[in-house]
Amino acid sequence: MQAAARDTLIGLAGRAPILAGADVLTFVDIDSMLRRVYGKQKQGIGFGHAKVGGYNVYLRGYNPLVATLSTPLSAPVIAATRLRAGNAGSARGAARMIAEAITTARSCGAGGEIVVRADSAFYAKTVIGTCRRRNVRFSVTCRIDAKIRASCDSITDDQWIDIRYPQAVWDEDAGRWISDAQVAETTYTAFAGTRDQVTARLIVRRIRRDDPAQVPGQEELIPTYRYHAVFTDSPYTLVQAEAQHRGHAIIEQVNADLIAGPLAHLPSGRFSANDAWLTCAAIAHNLTRTAGHLAAGAYATARPATIRTRLVTVAAGLCTGLAPSTCTCPSTGPGKRRSTTCSPPSTPHPAEHARTS
Repeated sequence: MQAAARDTLIGLAGRAPILAGADVLTFVDIDSMLRRVYGKQKQGIGFGHAKVGGYNVYLRGYNPLVATLSTPLSAPVIAATRLRAGNAGSARGAARMIAEAITTARSCGAGGEIVVRADSAFYAKTVIGTCRRRNVRFSVTCRIDAKIRASCDSITDDQWIDIRYPQAVWDEDAGRWISDAQVAETTYTAFAGTRDQVTARLIVRRIRRDDPAQVPGQEELIPTYRYHAVFTDSPYTLVQAEAQHRGHAIIEQVNADLIAGPLAHLPSGRFSANDAWLTCAAIAHNLTRTAGHLAAGAYATARPATIRTRLVTVAAGLCTGLAPSTCTCPSTGPGKRRSTTCSPPSTPHPAEHARTS
């Protein structure tokens, strides 16, 4: 079924502009999510880590892994899915899925730069090694450990560039909206001392850590900052590469659409059946996204729920919404009572004609 889903996406890309601009730049995003289930009868469930309301909790469920394809001109489509046990680590099987997604992207016409984006859970030598072997770029968030913090502190004050977000971003750690920050970059060697060590750019974004109890006009003598680091070999400028990495959050919208739709309930107690359900959900997402592109306009980037409400549901409701005199519904067949809302067919059914004659 996963092979069928991949072939379906390739076929759709050849018939509709679902990946417009892929000949210049394509993003491959990968992320995992924890889908909570109730009861203990489902195969493969386990306790996994999740954040609910800002708190770290452990919930029983599955841990699906999703990879998407998108461009600066098009909304994301799902390239690959994999259902895992609830206690699986985020990076488990990620390297193989990234390789599969890259192959699918190239089959869909991605002839330009391909950038793989991921969060800190996928900061692993297997993930970055797969990107380098496949000749694609990577942009992965780093965990702020002692070595990363030392590299961030080594950046001088004159290297920082002020940036402003087009829309304010909610900062969970500070509990406030953030619209201003500073970015800079340095060189960093990841996995030093191993055969998999990689030297690339370390793009750092810092936000001033303000004391909520301070008196206005009496700032700290020495300001402190919180750092967000991205390890990347992106060929773009500092501001472009940093903004592109923040665009990785677009996969959260895909996860939200799946959770609000087919993944609201995983129906079977068998693990393989639920994995097939996840694959069918990916096919349905891509078909819905294609319908939006064919409708053009704002539907090309609208949420799948909007496309279903305004396009798919409208077509399904045309039959029941027409007047009886103009209804074109076929006959209900011999021996069955016709619907009171439908007009009889223009010609009698052959079986009925034979019976009356």
